[in-house]
Amino acid sequence: MSTTPSIPASDLLIVLSTFPNSDDAGTAAHTLVEESLCACVNILPGVRSVYRWGHQIANNGEVLCLIKTTRTRHADLLERLVELHPYDVPELVTLAASEVNDPYLRWVMQETDPNRVPSSGPNEV
Repeated sequence: MSTTPSIPASDLLIVLSTFPNSDDAGTAAHTLVEESLCACVNILPGVRSVYRWGHQIANNGEVLCLIKTTRTRHADLLERLVELHPYDVPELVTLAASEVNDPYLRWVMQETDPNRVPSSGPNEV
């Protein structure tokens, strides 16, 4: 009986990025998933961002994207996200997972493999 080597949880990265609206976020998300740069993008509406831009305090409604990718696809994802993003200075914050369930992690790894065979979701791994 062979065992599958364990994949470190830290191979899963979550990139946070805000967008001005759901349409822009959805377009970017679709492209990133289609190009296998990430496995999944959660788009969370109703975010309010307060920040200084130039000499003004901004208070804007935005949507937050949680983008799930791997260490091996991370650099390519960031490069593409900058190309797709409507902001001059997009928020790109990357967090490494400290724990993740193995089936989900295997699914993320499969979906971000450029040579992957499409699956129907994390429940199919």
